[in-house]
Amino acid sequence: MKKYRRIFTIVLDSLGIGNAGDAKVYGDEGADTLGHISESVDGFNIPNLQKLGLANLHKIQQAEPETAPLGRYMELSEKSCGKDTMTGHWEMMGLYITKPFQTFTDTGFPPELIKELSVRTGRTIIGNKSASGTEILEELGEEEIETGHLIVYTSADSVLQICGNEETMGVETLYHYCEIARELTMRDEWKVGRVIARPYTGKKKGEFKRTSNRHDYALKPFGRTALDVLKEEGLDVISVGKIYDIFDGEGLTQSNKSKSSVHGMEQTIDIAKKDFEGLCFTNLVDFDALWGHRRDPKGYAGEIERFDVKLGELMPLLGEDDLLILTADHGNDPTYKGTDHTREHVPFLAWSPSMKDGGSLGEADTFAVIGATIADNFEVKMPEGTIGYSILDKL
Repeated sequence: MKKYRRIFTIVLDSLGIGNAGDAKVYGDEGADTLGHISESVDGFNIPNLQKLGLANLHKIQQAEPETAPLGRYMELSEKSCGKDTMTGHWEMMGLYITKPFQTFTDTGFPPELIKELSVRTGRTIIGNKSASGTEILEELGEEEIETGHLIVYTSADSVLQICGNEETMGVETLYHYCEIARELTMRDEWKVGRVIARPYTGKKKGEFKRTSNRHDYALKPFGRTALDVLKEEGLDVISVGKIYDIFDGEGLTQSNKSKSSVHGMEQTIDIAKKDFEGLCFTNLVDFDALWGHRRDPKGYAGEIERFDVKLGELMPLLGEDDLLILTADHGNDPTYKGTDHTREHVPFLAWSPSMKDGGSLGEADTFAVIGATIADNFEVKMPEGTIGYSILDKL
């Protein structure tokens, strides 16, 4: 018998809880996203996360551990090599990634790649550095419009991004250039997780605005995941936020784009009001994109507080046969050096109204306990070659 009819898995993108055992290998010794955020602010109001046991799992300056936490909690370590979004999510659903995705944060893309992209698109490439999307438009948008040069940039993630003005270049032309870039970056030495089209409008500095016509060209997962077997068994696999892009649509039955992390929670709340059987898989990206990479601990703390409010709206909608899982895919300590992700442990908080008590589940050596547990609950077999083990009997 299935223990839960609906499982809601929400990824608080980048909310690490202290440097992993191998953090030194990644240059991340001493990183602690949640702990350092807590130390950076005077107030930190997260009553719902506190009730579930987050302060029991990790020290939070402003929140005491609960004597009787509602949730069951543990610390997860990443087995795969890397500390990016795709590696973290793919491992959650059973894939073991042994080769990290390429990042070009510090150096920009190699001259050979830039030259070939320029020849194939017929445009001179400008930018070629790690930058905020809004900042690079202010710097180079006018030049792109006036000269036809092509803005290419990256970030701390494994991405190649191309900007294009919707009025002067056109969205379809921009998409064509991104398809060329995706083809080029399938080579091992240049392989990135995603190529992203970044269309914008406006004619001069101060007026540039990115539009909703963004399009991601992602790698497909390297193998079948828990999502695939759930879908094949006729279960609902509903995504919210970046999940569609991370898995390139594989294993999903329905997807919902989010405008923000708050919007993603509002979408998840709406889904909770509907009848379905299976998984709702949500990614809340603003923690990472708006605050972690931009090294803003106060902004990050505010985002967690906003999430906590929405969490308080979601929990009363869940029934006895619903399970809520909260986790993260990597760290991004906003007080740490650079602007990159940080190799950290991540939280696992699980709660259902049917749980009689909460408490510690210890620790696990892979994020893949999540996918394996979900598959076990729905009585489907994980794909061959995947990793992970079920902890369903502890939930």
